[in-house]
Amino acid sequence: MTLIEPPPLSSRGAVLRSAAGLALAAAVSLGLARFSYALLLPAMRGDLGWTYFTAGAMNTVNAAGYLLGALLAPRALARFDARQLMLAGGVLAAVMLAAHGAVRSDAALYALRLGTGVGSAMSFIAGGLLAARLASMQQMAPGDRPVSPGLVLGLYYGGTGLGIMLSTGLVTPALAGSSSHWPAAWLALAVASAAATVSTAATTRSLRAPPLRSAARAVVPWAPFAFALAGYGLFGLGYIGYMTFIITLLREQGLTAAQLTAFYLLLGACVSASGWLWAGLLQRFRGGQALAFLNALLAVATVLPVLSVHPVAVFVSGALFGAVFLSVVAATTALVRHNLPVAQWPGGIAAFTILFAAGQIAGPALVGAIADGPGGLLRGLAWSAAALLLAAVLAGCQRPLMR
Repeated sequence: MTLIEPPPLSSRGAVLRSAAGLALAAAVSLGLARFSYALLLPAMRGDLGWTYFTAGAMNTVNAAGYLLGALLAPRALARFDARQLMLAGGVLAAVMLAAHGAVRSDAALYALRLGTGVGSAMSFIAGGLLAARLASMQQMAPGDRPVSPGLVLGLYYGGTGLGIMLSTGLVTPALAGSSSHWPAAWLALAVASAAATVSTAATTRSLRAPPLRSAARAVVPWAPFAFALAGYGLFGLGYIGYMTFIITLLREQGLTAAQLTAFYLLLGACVSASGWLWAGLLQRFRGGQALAFLNALLAVATVLPVLSVHPVAVFVSGALFGAVFLSVVAATTALVRHNLPVAQWPGGIAAFTILFAAGQIAGPALVGAIADGPGGLLRGLAWSAAALLLAAVLAGCQRPLMR
C-alpha cells in the first residue's frame, strides 16, 4: 500500500480544480488565520493599550502553536487521512477566529492565537502533502498534457494570497467606523474561513491520503539538509517581522487608509500570482538555489520601506514581498519532493515546517522588543532584512542529495 493512492484525475481541468480547492485551504490556514492579524494589529493595539512587544508576542504565541502542530503532524498523518486532517484544521481555524471577537483579555487572546496556530499547521502540512502528491501522480488521458508540478505547488501556496486579499476586503470595512470594531472583523474572518473550508471539501473529493503507520517511523535525514533547514529557520524569523508590523509602520509613516488597503491588496495579489512566476524555478533546481534567490529578493523587499517612505518604494516593497515569500515555502516542498522517497515526504515537510515555526516564534516578539527601543519599527525591519540575507547565504550552500 502506498502512502497516498494516486488521485483518479485524467484531465488538466480536474487537476487544476483540485489544486484550486487545496489553495482555498492555504487561504484559510495562513491568509485568514494568520496574516489578517497585521490589519487588525493597529486597532487592537490602540484599543487594548498594547506595547509593540505585546503585539508581537501575539504572533509569537501563534507561531508556537504552529510549531506544536508541526510536531504533531507526522503522527497525525500516520493515523488519519490527510484530506480529513486538512479539513479539520480549517474548521478549527473558523471556530478559533470567531472566538477572537468574543474576548478582550490578553490571556484569552494568547490562548486563541495558540490554538489557531495548531490548526493552521496541521491543515497546511496536510494540504502541502496532498499538493506534492497531486503534482507527481497525475493520470492524464492520451494526448492531454500534465500540469507542471511546480505550478501545482505554486497554486497551493499562492492560495495564501487569496486569503490576504479576502482579509483586506473584510477587515478594512469592519474597521472603517471605529477601531473598536475589531471583534466584528474577527467574526467576518471566521465566516469566510468556514465558507472556504466547505468549498475545499467539495472540490477535493477525489484526493485521498490513507494513513500509513510506517510513514511516522520513516527516518528523515536532517543532516544533509542542514544548510536549507538553517536558512529556512532564518526565513521564518525574518519574514514574520515584516508581515506582523508592516501595516503599523506604514500607518505611522502617514499613509492613508486607502493607500494601506491598496498596499495589502497588491501584496495579496502578488502572492496569488507567485505560483506562475516561480513554477519553473521550483521545478528546475534540486538544491538550495531557489531558496537562496528568493530569500535575497525578500531581503531587498524588506529593507525598501526602511530606506524610503516614498509611496513608490513602499508599493514596490509590497509587490516584491508578496510575489516571493510564499514561494520560499513552496521551494522547501519542492526540495523534499526532488530529494526524498515518497514515504519520507510527510517527515520531510514537517521537518522544514518545524524550523520555519521555530523562527517565527522568535521573530515577532524580537522585532517588537527592538521596535520598543531606539529606532522604532524601522530598526526592527532592518534587522529582519539582515536575517533574510543570511538565510539566502546559507540556503545557497545546500546541495542536492544523491538519488
